[in-house]
Amino acid sequence: MPPITSPTKPPTQPRTQPTQGAAAWVRRDIALDRVTVTASVEVRDEFLRLVAHLRRHPLPLVALDPADYDLAATARAAAQIRSLLSDGPRFCLFDRLPVEEMTAEEAKACYWLLASLICRPVAQKLDGTMIYDVQDTGLKADPGSGVRPDKTNIDLTFHNDNAYNARMPEVVGLLCLRTARSGGRSRVMSFETAHNALIERAPHTLPRLYEPFWFDRQREHWSDEDPTFAAPVFVEADGEVKARLGLHQVRNAYVLRGEELDADGQAAIAALESVFADPDLQFDFAMEPGQAQFVDNLAIGHSRTQFEDFEEPERRRHLVRLWLRNAGDRSYPG
Repeated sequence: MPPITSPTKPPTQPRTQPTQGAAAWVRRDIALDRVTVTASVEVRDEFLRLVAHLRRHPLPLVALDPADYDLAATARAAAQIRSLLSDGPRFCLFDRLPVEEMTAEEAKACYWLLASLICRPVAQKLDGTMIYDVQDTGLKADPGSGVRPDKTNIDLTFHNDNAYNARMPEVVGLLCLRTARSGGRSRVMSFETAHNALIERAPHTLPRLYEPFWFDRQREHWSDEDPTFAAPVFVEADGEVKARLGLHQVRNAYVLRGEELDADGQAAIAALESVFADPDLQFDFAMEPGQAQFVDNLAIGHSRTQFEDFEEPERRRHLVRLWLRNAGDRSYPG
């Protein structure tokens, strides 16, 4: 989605009738086995052979190219994942990498290659960071701090990644290396479903969601650029509702700008939060070590529940995130 540099651009008119289809699912439509791509024995063997090879022929992770290795079975699994992302519920769970037989860095290498067969990995920070560790740092995600909520243990409401940048990732991947002591369940919701719910429950709020909101850019911008970014929450693309949403970043942006969110904007956000709180519209699951989730970042909101971690650093919750995008270049701005 292209950026909107001024909050005065005429908005798109929202649709007024709910839609149906694979993307407009509710909880009763989803079963874990229907959205899981299970690693076959052949896939597992390919990963273990790859790890054995890399132990003798090491390379920097970002230099790894699936075309250089025999990953035929893994490529078939990646095709299944792409199908679920494009024609199915727009998310899936991959089960799983044999992480018990490899180091964390070796698991990241296998994950990188699997993801590269789905879509092209791109930078997740302005400094070119390609591999992003999702762990609680103990820091607070205050306005203007640059601390992303995923570096805390707080409950994350439904959002899509990098909503505060002009070019968002098309697919987001999360690999689980270690789980928390308690909590940290993954949740997903279709933005098409959320839009349908708003049509039925609060249609008067929809037009405002097609108008721009300010987003805190999390300090991922150059010094001569504005620390906030303006864009609508909803747009229509390819016949489907696409979203750009991070309520944490929206609230922080208005604090940074010293402005109050307008009354219509507050009502629209409240209506969204009410939809997000409906368990019948979302699907939740607990990830286990070696499993990876992939979501269509423009069609699916993802979140996680608050968690309590272990005291020992080596046991603390650890997920690894990749952003995937074929459009633009591989830099953060794209």
